[in-house]
Amino acid sequence: MMKFERKDLLGIEDLSRKEIEFILHTARTLNEVSNRAVKKLPTLRGKTVINLFFESSTRTRTSFEIAGKRLSADVINISKSGSSIEKGENLLDTAKNLEAMGPDIIVCRHSSAGVPWVLAKNLKASVINAGDGAHEHPTQALLDIMTVQDAKGKTDGLNISIVGDIAHSRVARSNIYGFLKMGAKVTVVAPYTMMPHGIEKMGVRVSHQLQEGVRDADVIMMLRIQQERLGLAPFSTLREYSQLYGLNLSVLKNCKKDVVIMHPGPVNRGVEIDAQVADGPYSVILTQVTNGVSVRMALLYLLAGGK
Repeated sequence: MMKFERKDLLGIEDLSRKEIEFILHTARTLNEVSNRAVKKLPTLRGKTVINLFFESSTRTRTSFEIAGKRLSADVINISKSGSSIEKGENLLDTAKNLEAMGPDIIVCRHSSAGVPWVLAKNLKASVINAGDGAHEHPTQALLDIMTVQDAKGKTDGLNISIVGDIAHSRVARSNIYGFLKMGAKVTVVAPYTMMPHGIEKMGVRVSHQLQEGVRDADVIMMLRIQQERLGLAPFSTLREYSQLYGLNLSVLKNCKKDVVIMHPGPVNRGVEIDAQVADGPYSVILTQVTNGVSVRMALLYLLAGGK
């Protein structure tokens, strides 16, 4: 029986396909817990999980909290607001003080790339990266792969188009790593001003036209415009962006009839995606949220020593 040998889950880049498949197999095994009348397993009773979130989050933080509690772990939520960091304490000192209280797993989200790696290197507790700057968001990629496999029955040979703010998106980076490892072909679609230079080296196809970039897609993943990270505006107005890169019914008419629509959230309706598309029959956006709980349950279980 395979055992997850890693102490931490920091990124998709260094995971093997076998490890990804094992995590998703575990997630599907735990998925039935969410359909029970009593959504609870005693698996992590006596374990403590700290959610250390220094960026705003609804889905990811709540998902990790629910995942921990469904496995009977003690879950503590800490945000930057009200923490010792606001009093001048550095992040590593805060983390070491928290570790002195005996947590088993620390889930960390931070606006600076690399913070989870620093914590993992210096702490005995397992660390899960819940998003670090514009670098990676591994649990999002895992739940996205699971969602695509459930919708399409496979990932091998599929055409995945990721549309939006590629330059600032940790979701895009982790999904590129993940889907390529799982045998899919990835196209990234964005204006020149939102496309990282040299991204072709990651093994993706690049398009700057929405219609062309999604025409042959089996899956279209729309990304949020991350105005908090943009700095100088890469386009004149949100209306202009929506007209050129927003996914609407008119664009969908030229796509595959069984195309799957995804979005990691939060969704800016009427900007990157129209309401009719977000709520339409092709959308699996809410399924992504549901799968997020199962994937995070699996990671908490595996990092705590489960087989």
